[in-house]
Amino acid sequence: MALIAGVTSAAKRFGGFSQVALIPWKRFFGKEKMEVCECDPNSSLTMKLLQEPTSSIKSTLDSMVQSSQFPLEALLTSLTSSSSSQKARLVLEWSLEKLLKENERDLDRYSELIILCGTIRNLPLAMNICTSMEAHGIKPTTSIFNSLLHVCFSSGNVVTALSLFEIMQNTEGFKHNSETYDTFILGFSKLGNTDAMQAWYSAKKAAGFAAHLQTYESLISGCVKSRNFESADRFFREMILTGLVPNSAILNSMLEGLCKRRNLGGVQEFLKLVVNSGWEIDKQMAEKLVGLHVELGKVEEMEELLAALIEGNQVSESLSLIHCGIISMCALLDRLDDVEYAVGRMLKQGLSFKCSDDVEKVICSYFRREAYDRLDLFLERIKGSYQLTRSTYNLLVAGYQRAGFSDKLNLVMKEMKSAGFS
Repeated sequence: MALIAGVTSAAKRFGGFSQVALIPWKRFFGKEKMEVCECDPNSSLTMKLLQEPTSSIKSTLDSMVQSSQFPLEALLTSLTSSSSSQKARLVLEWSLEKLLKENERDLDRYSELIILCGTIRNLPLAMNICTSMEAHGIKPTTSIFNSLLHVCFSSGNVVTALSLFEIMQNTEGFKHNSETYDTFILGFSKLGNTDAMQAWYSAKKAAGFAAHLQTYESLISGCVKSRNFESADRFFREMILTGLVPNSAILNSMLEGLCKRRNLGGVQEFLKLVVNSGWEIDKQMAEKLVGLHVELGKVEEMEELLAALIEGNQVSESLSLIHCGIISMCALLDRLDDVEYAVGRMLKQGLSFKCSDDVEKVICSYFRREAYDRLDLFLERIKGSYQLTRSTYNLLVAGYQRAGFSDKLNLVMKEMKSAGFS
């Protein structure tokens, strides 16, 4: 009860905020974008709860779950995505009741439960968990308040987040820490309020807390999403100067910003830094690189990119995507000699096609050039490393029909049937 009363009181008087706390709130207020989570809809417990009436949820959990310690997130996202948010709330209520009945004193368990309220965007339930803890003699801590802040931003309730910050600021038992500021930075980053995000970053530094990797990830991601590329570049340089090694999310955000600007020179400089530093170019980055080069029609530049990545010992999945990007671009231009050279080079490196679209672009090029014998050689060449899909077989059938090659058509249809495509 004390916590809710404190939040309500604080919400009525924003004049009590310190200047640092007030700056982000006064100018920037937004709504949280919902994130879609994938979950396991085939779970027996999930299916059972979806079938049960709301009144039977807790009794069903009692009969099917023996311990309060079981994975909740996938279950909650399943129920929420199935428009059963009320059932998801009852699952969390049941979990809280189990913790209290077992006289659980581990604050991490309650903190995790509060954070899960963010999954279903139910701030009142998160507040109720805190008051229930207090009623059982379990005092909230900074960690608990940070969890509440997370739920506030997940629910789009910035006002309550600021009220909680004021309470933390004025109460000795749970002063704000570095994670508190990071929660605000991340929250405003997701809201797209880059000015508010940067104001909270300044507030964090003024409070004597150093930035760490999560801080920079939020800052750079928020700037790129808002197309504030200069600030993203500045934060990236600042991060590097502090000696921090960027994670894949930061590298992806930086590359995304360069691609949005169609800054091929900047991309090349960035990749040189990545390769020389021994950092990994993952699948997402490779896809962005292929997309930019295809958009700009830069085949030769992609060849240079491939050479740099091979020299940098990048992962095979990324290399395969670059190989396929070169092959697709050459195929679209009907440069069959270059296609065949690029295919041979890829196969020699132990790599192959990953999707039917790339293969089909090559096939279409052969059909356009009426190079049917060369098409046969291409198909034979990739047979050991790539399994043709139904759509690829359909393309071959249509192409040979138009060309009037009955023998080739019959052979393809026979192979198609053998592959299980009737």
